[in-house]
Amino acid sequence: MHSWTDTLRFAFQPVVNLRTGAVAALETLARPETGDILAEARRDPELDGRLAVLAFRAAARQETLLPLHLNVFAATLADLGGLTPLRDAVRGAGRMPWEVTLDIVPPYTHVPHRALLEAVAALREQGFRISADGIGDGDVPLRLLTDLSPGLVKLDASLLARPAAVRAMRTLCEELGALVAVEGVETELQYAGALAAGAQLAQGELFAPPARIPTVDVYVPSLTPGALTAPRSGPSVREFVRPAAVLPLSASAERVRALLTGSPDVSGVLLVDPSGRPVRSVHRSRFLLSMSTRYGHALYADRPAYKLGDTPRTVGVDATAWEVLDVVAVGGRDRTSDDVAVVDEQGRCAGVVRLADLVRALAESRVEEAAGLNPLTRLPGSDAIVGEVDRRISEGRAFALSWLDIDHFKQVNDGAGFAAGDELIRAVGGALQRAAGQARVGHIGGDDFLVLADEEALGPLVTAVLDAPWTAGGRPVTLSVATVVCAPGSVGDHHQAAARLAPLKKAAKALRGGSWVLGRAGLPGHEVRRGMPGPAPAGAGFSAAEPGR
Repeated sequence: MHSWTDTLRFAFQPVVNLRTGAVAALETLARPETGDILAEARRDPELDGRLAVLAFRAAARQETLLPLHLNVFAATLADLGGLTPLRDAVRGAGRMPWEVTLDIVPPYTHVPHRALLEAVAALREQGFRISADGIGDGDVPLRLLTDLSPGLVKLDASLLARPAAVRAMRTLCEELGALVAVEGVETELQYAGALAAGAQLAQGELFAPPARIPTVDVYVPSLTPGALTAPRSGPSVREFVRPAAVLPLSASAERVRALLTGSPDVSGVLLVDPSGRPVRSVHRSRFLLSMSTRYGHALYADRPAYKLGDTPRTVGVDATAWEVLDVVAVGGRDRTSDDVAVVDEQGRCAGVVRLADLVRALAESRVEEAAGLNPLTRLPGSDAIVGEVDRRISEGRAFALSWLDIDHFKQVNDGAGFAAGDELIRAVGGALQRAAGQARVGHIGGDDFLVLADEEALGPLVTAVLDAPWTAGGRPVTLSVATVVCAPGSVGDHHQAAARLAPLKKAAKALRGGSWVLGRAGLPGHEVRRGMPGPAPAGAGFSAAEPGR
């Protein structure tokens, strides 16, 4: 008598890292040849649990080292309270639970939320990773999504047509410490949309269709300049994580050698304790060199591999790319090519990052940043500032945008010469930059500067710049500052912020001496914080030197 499992096959689809272009994981998909076993599984939690086990075993038979994604309905977890058979199957195959991500699939309607959250907590305790699947095309309540606190959120590609919704999900994921993936990417336009939305992972027919044999040969379109914009603090290490080759600490050197020689793309092996915490790091070249010496194999083959390993270099999942470089910089030069292990909050291995991936991405970001710098002050131009303004607006954050310029700058050039004028601009830009702290300073051309900061940080910054006794050619010169404070929802984009700032700039220029005018978007009037009524006297100059020089 035939069983339903006789007509069930599985296919594998790569999950692609958009930063590195490498395959980050494989999703195992059920492909029944007859009937609709998935519809039955949606109604039958026991059947769905068995499908998850079969999907894992199908992947395990492929002997892939890649992390795995398995689908399971939300109702299944709430009903079963966990997946004990799956945990046993994972252990029996010699894999670790943290190498398996459970994609929780809609529907969520009528699913007891408390039971679901308790089941997810139990799975996390066992080491499984959690992903929320079908977001944007499913019925997951936003409150439940935050309570689940998944490590990965998978967005349906249809959501890319609604950029505001994607940006909102990206902001939420940043708060949750989750990565963003886009499913169903079929065109290069959708790929560009996923990049622009800040997604770190993606899967779909564009990269590789589901196939019976797992593949790491995927198509990734060439990145266009500016497609990836790194935040000022540096991109998150999460965006560069590759799957780690992991073996237990007790593994023999021969077992490590077999893994390395059979997997030419593996650059190293992490030896982990029973909880999945890296204990030793085995570098491919150094290890194979030791094994290939005249008596190397005889000496080491049956011995524990950790004797040929090093203390692993590790960073947390919340580290930035720059922090990884700091870790790499510590120690001998012979280890600069070592993979850096990325560990979660429990110290368990979440993957590795390669120095080459980081250097390439950071170099690209620096080239793009340098291209936008003003050649006179080496400060970023308006694009960097307005881009940050729009990001704060989309995140619902308050901010203060300030404009600053030099009063009667034309007289500086006419009276002291353009070289003195250039030196003055450089000096003011330098003073702004030194006083900025966490604020962003931009030079938008001529003697005009923009400053983006939190309102409470403005006082010391403006005071430091306005109180400096600037002089040139024996004559004093003053500065004018105008600030608009934008509360969440008070402006829709940087254009509106600039429009609110324009009349404040005019008001500041109408005052005498160093001036500062502050207004609030959406509220009438403004506050004069510095300056006296009446225009500053014409003909002031500047000595092209900072005060005290």
